[in-house]
Amino acid sequence: MSAVHPEELLRAVAALPSLPGVYRYYDAAGALLYVGKARDLKKRVSSYFQKTHDGTRIGHMVAKIARLETTVVRSEAEALLLENNLIKTQQPRYNILFRDDKSYPYLRISASTWVADAPDAGTVPGRPNPDHYPRVSYYRGAVDRRHQYFGPYPSAWAVKETIQLLQKVFRLRTCEDTVFAHRTRPCLLYQIKRCSGPCVGLIAPADYAADVRAASAFLNGESQSVLAELEARMFAHAERLAFEQAAEVRNQITALSRVLHQQAMESVDDQDVDILAVRVQGGRACVNLAMVRGGRHLGDRAFFPAHVEDGAALADPEAPGTPEQRVLEAFLAQHYTQVPPPPVLVLGAPVDEALLEALIEQSGVRVRAVFHPREQRRLWLEMAQQNADLQLARLLAEEGSQQARTRALAEALGLSADTPEALAALRIECFDISHTAGEATMASCVVYEGHQMQPAQYRRYAIEGITPGDDYAAMRQVLQRRYGRVAAALADAGGDAADGIAGGGASRAAKGEARLPDIVLIDGGVGQVNVAREVFESLGLDIGRLVGVEKGEGRKVGLEELVFADGREKVYLGADSAALMLVAQIRDEAHRFAITGMRARRAKARTGGSRLEDIPGVGPKRRARLLARFGGVRGVAAASVEDLAGVEGISWELAEAIYRALHG
Repeated sequence: MSAVHPEELLRAVAALPSLPGVYRYYDAAGALLYVGKARDLKKRVSSYFQKTHDGTRIGHMVAKIARLETTVVRSEAEALLLENNLIKTQQPRYNILFRDDKSYPYLRISASTWVADAPDAGTVPGRPNPDHYPRVSYYRGAVDRRHQYFGPYPSAWAVKETIQLLQKVFRLRTCEDTVFAHRTRPCLLYQIKRCSGPCVGLIAPADYAADVRAASAFLNGESQSVLAELEARMFAHAERLAFEQAAEVRNQITALSRVLHQQAMESVDDQDVDILAVRVQGGRACVNLAMVRGGRHLGDRAFFPAHVEDGAALADPEAPGTPEQRVLEAFLAQHYTQVPPPPVLVLGAPVDEALLEALIEQSGVRVRAVFHPREQRRLWLEMAQQNADLQLARLLAEEGSQQARTRALAEALGLSADTPEALAALRIECFDISHTAGEATMASCVVYEGHQMQPAQYRRYAIEGITPGDDYAAMRQVLQRRYGRVAAALADAGGDAADGIAGGGASRAAKGEARLPDIVLIDGGVGQVNVAREVFESLGLDIGRLVGVEKGEGRKVGLEELVFADGREKVYLGADSAALMLVAQIRDEAHRFAITGMRARRAKARTGGSRLEDIPGVGPKRRARLLARFGGVRGVAAASVEDLAGVEGISWELAEAIYRALHG
């Protein structure tokens, strides 16, 4: 095996130190193949080159290695962090890769400035101060240590369901401070006993603070202590003959008891636990993560990694393990370098102890892994495993259906797709035009590749300099802007237009990533296709790639026909055709993307949305906070300087500058 590698690479391998670190393999073109960590760099990396891996996935990857880079670190925990940062940012070809998900949602209870026996400084006479009554809310983003955060939760639904529970039992407010400050009578939530009415002074700050402490204890799993405290408060009110207050606390006790009874998954022993089940089948994998926080089961979330077979084979050439173990280890490493792990992990497969030790060192949390759970934990793991099986079966069924649609369309258009790889390489770009009576014309380009839509590659084009409502001119402009650079890059590279699916996948120009799709779908009939043909002919591109989607008789769905720019006869696929289903899916996505862009552009033009963007000191975050607080640009313009200064991150000087800019 070593004979096929450059001498410089072999010398670099021989010179590696026996220290912990991260290694990276590159091919001859400079593409990153694989990132790995090692407790002993020399021993780990040498194992790839000292053994014969012919005919295996490891051999396939090792044969491509042309260059090696390493980084020595102080510990395996540092190696774990560096490895997974590189995997997430560089997305190597042979690593098991879990996509970055959105940040996890939290439940937040805001900080209170109320102090017992202290004067209400800053309070408007006769009006409660919102800072004295903490608000419970759904939250994503950076953590501010002044507030209390509970979670993370697996979904937004889980947070909102918990907030509703807190409203029923503890009647904490959920309204914004601006709404609180302007109330003159209780809202509907007070009437239905979901809020204690602090905005109009119907509860004292001390009593509200007691409810906040009880809610926090409940979220931390201290339900029995909360019940004991509520009972003590109820008896104290009764002894003072304050029977109305005692009845209110009694109702809280009843509501909390009912919630605890309904929470079938409640656990007294386990407060914070993550349950991880994994299923690998058909080259795909699913990791199902279920969360228990404060003894309450909050739901689960499914994760589907890429490069499962290659990554499982390459994870560690010396440590035997099943694909399930490799996938689970990759998830633990990538997930818990971003999210702090709970004290207990219930796992569906054993993992390397060194990985757990590295997680403990990196997070500072003493993590205990359980591989063969009993009693309640066993039930949790069985439920998570069942969900992993169901989610993976659903994914495989959907992918099979989508692949069948891709194959049907390729056959209908006469494209060669002899191998699964060639079929997956089919690239379709679809264009649509949207406007309102000629106003705010917007063109969209959406991309379909690898049997799925590729939102990261979508593009919108603001159309300027045409007669309002001229769809032909709009289509001509967007195609010239999209493919003018592609044609220039292909010409500079001395290459032909991309060979497409018949050549085993769309080619790439030597300069940049310019590429021509196998199919260019135009949402329109003969007129739009003729415009597209003129643009492609002027750019020297293959007009055989142009396909129009013409509405059928009466514009009924299922009667569409395909129109070709190269003179072929129109094709009617049939209402039940898998090919037409794919065409409709792509076209509808292009229409959705165009119309949402058009509406945003139109709204911005009508409301003067750019005025906020032009104010110095008002960046995206502050602008988002202003729009969220006041409901739009008009609400911001109607706000006083004092109201503007009340928004997080807005100083008094900036509030004055915003007010002047919007009223000048």
